[in-house]
Amino acid sequence: MADDKKLTTRAADFSAWYNELVLRAELADYSPVRGCMVIRPNGYGIWERMQRALDDEFKATGHVNAYFPLFIPESFLSKEAEHVEGFAPETAVVTHGGGKKLEEPLVVRPTSETIIYSMFAKWVQSYRDLPLLYNQWANVVRWEMRTRLFLRTMEFLWQEGHTAHATHDEAEQETRRMLGVYREFMEGWIAMPIITGQKTESEKFAGALRTYSCEAMMQDGKALQAGTSHNLGQNFAKAFDLKFQSEAGSMEYAWNTSWGVSTRMVGGLVMTHGDDNGLQIPPRLAPVELVIVPIWRTDEEKATVFEAARNLRDRLSVRERGGPPRLRVHLDDREGIKPGAKYYHWETRGVPLRLELGPRDIAANQGVLVRRDSRAKQPVSLDTIADDVAALLETIQGDMLAAARARRDERIHRGVTSYDTFREIMDAGGFVFAGWNGDPAVEARVKEETKATIRVIPDAEFRSPEAPTRCLVTGDPAKHEVVWARAY
Repeated sequence: MADDKKLTTRAADFSAWYNELVLRAELADYSPVRGCMVIRPNGYGIWERMQRALDDEFKATGHVNAYFPLFIPESFLSKEAEHVEGFAPETAVVTHGGGKKLEEPLVVRPTSETIIYSMFAKWVQSYRDLPLLYNQWANVVRWEMRTRLFLRTMEFLWQEGHTAHATHDEAEQETRRMLGVYREFMEGWIAMPIITGQKTESEKFAGALRTYSCEAMMQDGKALQAGTSHNLGQNFAKAFDLKFQSEAGSMEYAWNTSWGVSTRMVGGLVMTHGDDNGLQIPPRLAPVELVIVPIWRTDEEKATVFEAARNLRDRLSVRERGGPPRLRVHLDDREGIKPGAKYYHWETRGVPLRLELGPRDIAANQGVLVRRDSRAKQPVSLDTIADDVAALLETIQGDMLAAARARRDERIHRGVTSYDTFREIMDAGGFVFAGWNGDPAVEARVKEETKATIRVIPDAEFRSPEAPTRCLVTGDPAKHEVVWARAY
C-alpha cells in the first residue's frame, strides 16, 4: 500500500483498517512462510517494552526465568489425555532429522507444560523444594489455518509461567495473583481496560482445573482474550509423577499453574487505540516518546534550528547514574522532506508527542508540543521542557485509558432478556452481561447461531448490581451471570 494512500476507515472495514495499519506503521510484515509474520523494529520495540515491564513484575513476585527446549517428545503430549486432545490439531511434528527418520517424532512446542513438569519431577523431592516459580520467554508454534498479524499466527512470541505448589490453595492463590499482574499491566501500560473472570468448562485450557482470563473490548465491539492464567490442579503432576514428601512424611502430588501472554497484546494495542490517521501508542510502551521536527526555510535558519534541536535532544535524553534515557527522543533531521510529511509519518506510527521547533520558537525560547491522541497543541518553554514533557506523557497515558474505558462501557449491555435483542447486539458488536443456566448445550447453540461465546463468568467487581435471575436463551433459572461477545 502506497504511503500517500489514506487508510481504510474503521467504520468502512475494521479488519482492512487493522491490516493496513499494521503494515503502514511498520509493526510487522508477512513472512514467506504462510501463516507466519516478521516483526519489524517498530513492533518489536513495543514488545521489548512489554517484556521489560512484565519481567520486572514477575521477578518482583518471586519468579525466575529459565529456558526449556523447543522440541517435545511426542509421547509426552499423550500423557495428559485432555491436553493432547486439545492441542493435537494444532501441533507441528518433526519426523526426520539429520537425513534419517526419528525413532520418536518430536512436537514443536505449542505450549510447554509437558516438558517443564517432566523436569520439575526430577528436581522436586520434598516440600522444602516447593514452590517452584518459573517463567520462560519463548516462541511457540500452533498450526493455525486462519491467521492475522499479531492476533493469530502459526508462530508467535510469548511468556509462559509455570509453577509447582504443595497445596491446591497455594496454586489457586498463584493463579489469581498472576491474573492480577496481567490486569495491572494491561490497564497501567497498554491503557487497555480489562474484564476478568473464569472461563466455562468448554472454554478453559486443555488439561486445566480452572482457567481465568483477561478480556478486552476492541473498537469494533469484539472481545480479545489478552491473557490467561490456569490452575492445572494435579493433572500434569500425576501424568509426570511430580511428587514430593510432605512435612508429615506422606508422598503427595504437586499442584501446578501456568499463565501466559503473547505478542497478541501488540494487536490489542492497535485495535484499542488506533484511529483513522494511524497508530496511537501509550507513552509507557512507545519506543519513541517524543519526536523533534525542526522547521526552517533558509540555510542560515537550518543551521540554527539543527543546532538547537540536537542540543535539546541530547539534553532530554541524558542518562541519570548510568540508567536508561530520561526520555526516549528521536530527532527527525531528514532533509528534502517537508514538515507536513514528517508529521504524517510520525502520526501514522503513533509517537505520543511531537515537538515543532522553528527559528521563531528558538528566538522565543520555546517549542510547540502536539499530542498524538488529541492533536492538541501547546507552547512549552525550553527551560522547563523536560519536566513538562514527562508530565504531559503521564497525562496522555491516563487519558488514553479513560478514553478506551469510555468506549468499552458504551458498548456494554446489561439487563438484556430478549434473545432477539441479544443477536442484534452481537451483529453490531458489544459485550452482553446476561444470565446462563450453566448448560454447555445452550452455550454451543448460541455459538452456532450467533458466533458469540461466553468470554468469562465475571469476577465480583464486574457483575451487574442486580444479578440476572433467568437464562437469556431458555428462560430457566440462571446459574451464572456471564459475559457474551464475539471474539478474535
